[in-house]
Amino acid sequence: MPVPTESQTRTRRTTWWRAVLTDVRPLQVSAPYRRLFIGSTVSQLGQQMTNVAVAVQVYQLTHSSFYVGLVGIFALVPLVALGLYGGAIADAVDRRTLALLASAGLWAVSMGLAAQAFLGNRSVWVLFGCIAVQSAFYAVNNPARSAMVPRLIGNDLMPAASALNMASFNLGFTFGPVVGALAISWQGFGAAYSIDVVTFSAAYYALLRLPRMPPLEDSPRAGLRSVVDGLRFLGRSPNLRMTFVIDLCAMVLAQPRALFPALAYKVYGGGAAVVGVLQAAPAAGAVIAFLFSGWVGKVRLQGLAIVVAVLVYGTAVGGVGLTRLLWLGVVFLALSGMADMVSAAYRSTILQVAAPDHLRGRLQGVFIVVVAGGPRAGDFLAGSVASGVGERVALLVGGLACVVGVLTASVLQRRFLAYDARHPAP
Repeated sequence: MPVPTESQTRTRRTTWWRAVLTDVRPLQVSAPYRRLFIGSTVSQLGQQMTNVAVAVQVYQLTHSSFYVGLVGIFALVPLVALGLYGGAIADAVDRRTLALLASAGLWAVSMGLAAQAFLGNRSVWVLFGCIAVQSAFYAVNNPARSAMVPRLIGNDLMPAASALNMASFNLGFTFGPVVGALAISWQGFGAAYSIDVVTFSAAYYALLRLPRMPPLEDSPRAGLRSVVDGLRFLGRSPNLRMTFVIDLCAMVLAQPRALFPALAYKVYGGGAAVVGVLQAAPAAGAVIAFLFSGWVGKVRLQGLAIVVAVLVYGTAVGGVGLTRLLWLGVVFLALSGMADMVSAAYRSTILQVAAPDHLRGRLQGVFIVVVAGGPRAGDFLAGSVASGVGERVALLVGGLACVVGVLTASVLQRRFLAYDARHPAP
């Protein structure tokens, strides 16, 4: 057997690392996608600072996990009400123009949050109102932005782009809570909200640099009939439907976010800084998974991969409830973030590839209702359960419910386990 030369050995090493490390080809081949990615990444930092600031401010005003969970309800209602219709609008008008208008509204809400903090607001209902308006603009903005991506890159690069999009979100989720907690400790809530105002300018500039994205010729007018058509398509699409069902099992039944303030203050004996660490842990795990995500685009049985990832997620969340050690809780949360990143990359890929372009906006609207609304419903459920049985028991019960829910859904829809990326079928 011939001995490989030094050059051949070096080539094999390079090939192995390329197969394991992040696939960045979408950033290399598409300048518009690269701008969208960079703008979203920068703005996510400020947005996640705002999320942790709202949670801590509500907890300081009320000293109640229930009220922190109630933030999720005030965000959920506008998402459900406008998410589906926002997706229909994205299929009927220029997606870039729609995103610019909705982003301007989000920017204004960020300014309003900063203003209430500097003015010394003591009413939790002002915060609830800001969150509701912010959620309404988000329900219109995000379907439009997400539906742009397949037009900017090819289907073969969608798994890599989905991983990059998750990384964009989780980079902000990793550093945003920590920086937000430091800003709160340094100069109060106003500082955290103000940084969000500044970083949002990056996302807006990226949208301004994108090309126009008018609807295709067969795209319908926005209206109730358009929304119903999208839901009917989803009703005929078992694989797409399962991605939503499994995500709801994770995000509604095993969402730990609303419990972080109480865990930090009552279980781990910390303060705002510990809240930031807990908020950042899942995203840090997702970033680690992203750095070694080169294999993601090579997996064919993406449905099976989603099921396995969400089972790991539920188990990890339950594990947080079993320990009083901060470092071990952080490890479990990081593991949940790793699993969620893998699940989200494949769920987004299946949705973008298996759905036709003229329906992508509407299906992205459903996606936003599930992906953004699910965690907010989960916040309320976790806060409500914790108010009765305590935070640690709520985490354990939620993780177990997630595992049972995913296994039950997989048994009822076994064909999803055989979903083949080479032959995408909705």
